[in-house]
Amino acid sequence: MPTYKAPVEDFKFLFHEFLQIDKRTDLPGFEDLTPDMTTAILEGGAKFCEEVLQPLNQVGDEEGCVLENGVVRTPKGFKEAFQQYCEAGWNRLGAPEEFGGAALPSVITFAFSEIGSSANQAFTMYPGLTNAAYSALAATGEPWMKEHIVPKMVSGEWCGTMCLTEPHCGTDLKLMKTKAELQEDGTYKMNGTKIFISGGDHDMTDNIIHMVIAKIPDEDGKLQNDLSTVNFFMVPKFIVDPETGEMTKRNGVTVGSIEKKMGIKGSATCVMNFDDAVAYKLGGAPQKKSADGGEKKKSKSAGMAGMFGMMNGARMGVGIQGIAVGEVAVQNGAAYALERTAGRALTGAKNPDASADPIIVFPDVRRLLLSSRSFVEGARALAMWVSMLFTVQQHSPDEKEREEAADLSQLLTPVIKAYFTDKGFEAANNSMQVFGGHGYVRDHGMEQFVRDARINQVYEGANGIQALDLVARKMSMKGGRALMTYFGKIEAFIKENEGNEKMKPFIEPLKTGYERMTKGATWLMENAPKNYDNAGSASYEMLNIFGVVTLGWMWAQMAKLAQEKLEAGDGNADFYKRKLVLAKYWLEREVPNTAAYLERLQMGADTLMELDEDAFVA
Repeated sequence: MPTYKAPVEDFKFLFHEFLQIDKRTDLPGFEDLTPDMTTAILEGGAKFCEEVLQPLNQVGDEEGCVLENGVVRTPKGFKEAFQQYCEAGWNRLGAPEEFGGAALPSVITFAFSEIGSSANQAFTMYPGLTNAAYSALAATGEPWMKEHIVPKMVSGEWCGTMCLTEPHCGTDLKLMKTKAELQEDGTYKMNGTKIFISGGDHDMTDNIIHMVIAKIPDEDGKLQNDLSTVNFFMVPKFIVDPETGEMTKRNGVTVGSIEKKMGIKGSATCVMNFDDAVAYKLGGAPQKKSADGGEKKKSKSAGMAGMFGMMNGARMGVGIQGIAVGEVAVQNGAAYALERTAGRALTGAKNPDASADPIIVFPDVRRLLLSSRSFVEGARALAMWVSMLFTVQQHSPDEKEREEAADLSQLLTPVIKAYFTDKGFEAANNSMQVFGGHGYVRDHGMEQFVRDARINQVYEGANGIQALDLVARKMSMKGGRALMTYFGKIEAFIKENEGNEKMKPFIEPLKTGYERMTKGATWLMENAPKNYDNAGSASYEMLNIFGVVTLGWMWAQMAKLAQEKLEAGDGNADFYKRKLVLAKYWLEREVPNTAAYLERLQMGADTLMELDEDAFVA
């Protein structure tokens, strides 16, 4: 059986030393975030996840979800754990107080999300998606929805989903066929099929609130290949009385099937059919048809903005799942390497009284573990910093700071989603390799981590799409303002510290990686307009450069802080020494990869596009 121990000390370091969140009393929700308060939250959450959720992880994988008589049954123990989860309030840490939540900022909620996902990713997807759904509904729904539906989702009495993908259509929303037709009473009649719907149905709550995107047909009842017809809807499993908030009759929402998946088997991934389902348009829904029988013209921007906000938050959450699986995998890999004996250290026996040394003595085993550990802790620092930016962009009293936070968080979200999930999968593979043949069998749980980690690279926008989004949209948005802000921050840090001899092992590699990043950006600016395929061919390499250099920047900052703490004799010296070694590893061993990424980036698209399409099926 695998084990898991939440990285409470690392979160405390990031909160109060790296980010210094207790000093941001100008932001709502931060005034009470003292070290004592965050320690209580982290330790309480860790205890629940370690003792309740983690033991169910293999249970969920072994049993999976089952569709019986139109209802999905979750694995043994999931329903009871969900009730405990909600009773303890872990599902509503970030919800507004007006809906019954604790109104804690995203830096806390995303930290708890990581801990929960490390313990049991399949389970935490149910409350995670519910949080995304009620947040979108609170932002775009009608007053009666906020009064009657959102509080029940916040409490955990009801759950929620995101229904986006269709059998023939994923990223390209213009191809959607699910349609919603306006009715006399102002509701819509929805028909269509959605697939890959996590938590689409289950037995843990009485009602499920589906957040659905669909098209509104034109006057002739036809669907146009046009994004302007795409809208955002709320579709409950059981219809809710707007006056009383009580569930009434069953809506036209059914489960067609549940997917037989590679991993996250405890999460019910459903095919959802909408057959004349009652749907409610969000963000300015018209109440009546116009005199000519058509829809009254009202802006849909608020509803779609809510949908995109929900998707962006989900992408951040998936990136954190990449950290989470990397954390639990490397914990188990390291534990195994310390106890498994085989052969002797290359420099002589380290355990002469035994027949063999533990495999931790071998450089290649250490390479596997250090690669994963340096990724996990560097990525966690970046994720927590960007989580801070989410609050700053909404609530900072300084307009310029709000603008900068919005720019940086938008720029880095695709990097977090794609780079973190690629590296999280790599970390799971690394630890499986440490186990050798024992990692390939089910007893130790390592192969489950590999299978579970693989979905993170696919859902909420496949990683290739995230890379293209970074290159084609985020780097150039607002005239490149976000990119220049990001570059400026790294440049300022390098200039501030390059004269510090103790920082030399960290600053010189960071500077080299940063120079390669700017060369890549310059090449794209010069060559993408000549041939847009150049942007596509370079996008993944650019995303990898972003990931490596940004984590290098995080590590250089943490190294500086660790040095200062050691010089002052402040805190746990072993903790800071360990941080310095991990920082050194990332900057010495990972940053050189940017040379290869840059060289491939500059090759352009010619070879990739040269082969005839038919030649791919040789």
